[in-house]
Amino acid sequence: MPHHMPDPSQPVPARLSLRDQLRVAGTGLRARPLRALLSALGIAIGTTAIVAVLGLSASSQAGLLAEIDRLGTNLLTASAGQSFTQERAVMPVAAPARVARLGAVEEVAHTGTVENAMVYRSPLIPAINTNGLKVQAASLNLPQVAGASVAHGRWLNEATATQPAVVLGATAARRLGIDRVRPGQRVWLGGQWFYVAGILTPATLAPDIDSSALVGYPAARRYLGHIAMVRGEPVDGPPSTLYVRSETAKVEAVQRVLAQTANPEAPNEVNVSQPSDALTARAAAQGAFNSLFLGLGVVALVVGAVGVANIMIISVLERRSEIGLRRALGATRNQIRTQFLAEAILLSVLGGAAGVVAGAAATAVYAGLRGWTIVIPVQAWVGGIGSAVLIGAVAGLLPALRAARLSPTEALRTT
Repeated sequence: MPHHMPDPSQPVPARLSLRDQLRVAGTGLRARPLRALLSALGIAIGTTAIVAVLGLSASSQAGLLAEIDRLGTNLLTASAGQSFTQERAVMPVAAPARVARLGAVEEVAHTGTVENAMVYRSPLIPAINTNGLKVQAASLNLPQVAGASVAHGRWLNEATATQPAVVLGATAARRLGIDRVRPGQRVWLGGQWFYVAGILTPATLAPDIDSSALVGYPAARRYLGHIAMVRGEPVDGPPSTLYVRSETAKVEAVQRVLAQTANPEAPNEVNVSQPSDALTARAAAQGAFNSLFLGLGVVALVVGAVGVANIMIISVLERRSEIGLRRALGATRNQIRTQFLAEAILLSVLGGAAGVVAGAAATAVYAGLRGWTIVIPVQAWVGGIGSAVLIGAVAGLLPALRAARLSPTEALRTT
């Protein structure tokens, strides 16, 4: 078979360098700046959404996990559940002392719900308007064990625990319209006036405390009738919830025996939980909600891709004379194809880069306002830029192939 040798009289097309290709692509975009800007905007919006969602999710989870670490993962709660007759169970008065004797337990605090006692701003408030608040007797070490602190005023002490004094949880204070402790500040509690001694900060690991008005056990017994009988004698109590701090390495061991220890006669009537597990689950559950926003970001990227494809198709139709002239001057089909494909990719990369910057800025601002650690995962910005490049390549492929198929005579004849 005859072997075709290259004709030395025919010039060999010059190979464009990457720098030259980018320069040619940039020139094509600068010739139509407004159209290019609007097309890149769709890519930018989609990339911004993806980066912001991933960044805010990571920052939120980092902030929540940091809060869990600060408060500790060694807090367990044991609360009175229901009996076999579906009635509210009663925890033994001796439960706190029994649990405190466990070897791995460091500290135990407890509260006791005072039945039929409500708290109002004044006696003029209708009894039905309870605001979802309840009255609880509390041990003196409750704030330090449950991970709360006093925002205003003071916590109960040996003296005020015996008097009609109350400390309000953060939610209870807000619903009662009390933002700070003032001299003579009172609330109507259990049919009589109680002086407000303090207001607590939100108890992240013990939200039940937030919506409670807390009094001392002696005051609850004396003024509110919160009494338990032990061997025929009235005593303070009973408790309804135990807050147990244990050695971190032995939390699971304490959790296994906590119900049996708190109520040996009816351990099935005690509900045991680890509050930090609920917070960790909440951090993980955010991913399901974030998927909605990620989906919206993907939709925006698809819309951007349609915009890029549209501008490139129109560009091929409008630039037939340019294509024909370049082909007449020796440009190959491959060079024409590369030019239009490079324009599409460059357009998408510019939109993607702008979206990454905007998404990172939105993450930084919002996380800073919430006091979170600013975290922007690598997959967020890498995925943003990568998806932009992919979209540019896919959206620009068909117009580039269409441009490359034009012959010089056809392109020049149809201008």
